[in-house]
Amino acid sequence: MTHPNPKPRGLRLGVNIDHVATVRNARGSAWPDPLRAALLAETAGADGITAHLREDRRHIRDSDIEALMAAISIPLNFECAATDEMQALALKHRPHAVCLVPEKREERTTEGGLDVVGDAARLTDFIAPLREAGCRVSMFISHDPRQIEASARIGAAVVELHTGLYSDLLAEGHTELAERELAALRAGADRAAAAGLEVHAGHGLTYDNVEPIAAIPVIAELNIGHFLVGEAIFRGLGAAIEEMRRRMDIARRAAK
Repeated sequence: MTHPNPKPRGLRLGVNIDHVATVRNARGSAWPDPLRAALLAETAGADGITAHLREDRRHIRDSDIEALMAAISIPLNFECAATDEMQALALKHRPHAVCLVPEKREERTTEGGLDVVGDAARLTDFIAPLREAGCRVSMFISHDPRQIEASARIGAAVVELHTGLYSDLLAEGHTELAERELAALRAGADRAAAAGLEVHAGHGLTYDNVEPIAAIPVIAELNIGHFLVGEAIFRGLGAAIEEMRRRMDIARRAAK
């Protein structure tokens, strides 16, 4: 299935469905179905679906990627580690986007960003066939200027800035430090845009912290998952996504 380009709106929302699969896998059953979540997200206003196929298959499975590629009509952002196995799967399915992330088996969730500077030669070779296959390649990185510049040099089309530290600092009440991190994210986003990269952001975003990130004018897309899946327990997935969409749109309009 050939997926369309993202809709031309000011700020896109990519909904990550990984943790629907986490709940499913906890009981070893077929429910809840990540594909059903993706289709609900599409109806609720999501501009894309993100799914991270980890090496240990702790949540998303190979069959989930196949089902998503066959059924959704919005772009799929395929998150994966930069391994030969994942490259082969990305080339098999040819999703709209491939976002490369660091991955350690012992971590609970993705920690930190890719070291593009230290792994530039390998990553250059790794992404070349993905680009040739028509996939938009994204690097999940920190706002470090060196990582941004290296991402541009190796031929990535997109960088996704890691917002986890900003989110954690706010949650822990470290307001001043969170403001400094937010300023660094703004500067990183501007630097990336000036280098010709499309700028995305994600990790740890919630209703309480999304608006300052959504207000950064050069950011084109936010990818949000864990919070939305958790909020769906209380208000339903469609309503949770609609509320996130509303808050993002308010913040972006106010920033103009």
